[in-house]
Amino acid sequence: MTGKKRRSARDRGQVAFEYMGFVPLLLLVGLCAIQLGIAAYAVNQAGTGARAAARTASHEFPETAPRVAGHRAMSDWITTKGEAYFTDSPGLKTVTYTAHVKIPSIIPWVHDFGTATRSSTMPRE
Repeated sequence: MTGKKRRSARDRGQVAFEYMGFVPLLLLVGLCAIQLGIAAYAVNQAGTGARAAARTASHEFPETAPRVAGHRAMSDWITTKGEAYFTDSPGLKTVTYTAHVKIPSIIPWVHDFGTATRSSTMPRE
């Protein structure tokens, strides 16, 4: 034999056994990456809802309530999977709406990833 090692029958399948131990770790890392994307999406949707609510409230005679406009601007998935609510700070020349969106969780046994909060201020017309 010139430089080649012979494998024994006992070594067969060792790689498959090691791979099976590594699969749960890969799944957990994948779920965490997806969860990070969902959190970023929730923050984006909170900003969209806050802008829509503030824009609607800035009109002198809005056609819809600002909170309703904020909910309509956000994804249905975010507003049903996580709670979304708005707070307002009316002023004489500007109006500010803040959207609070609970970040949905896809990781088992972890149910609270906090709340995404974004504010938007618009001048009154």
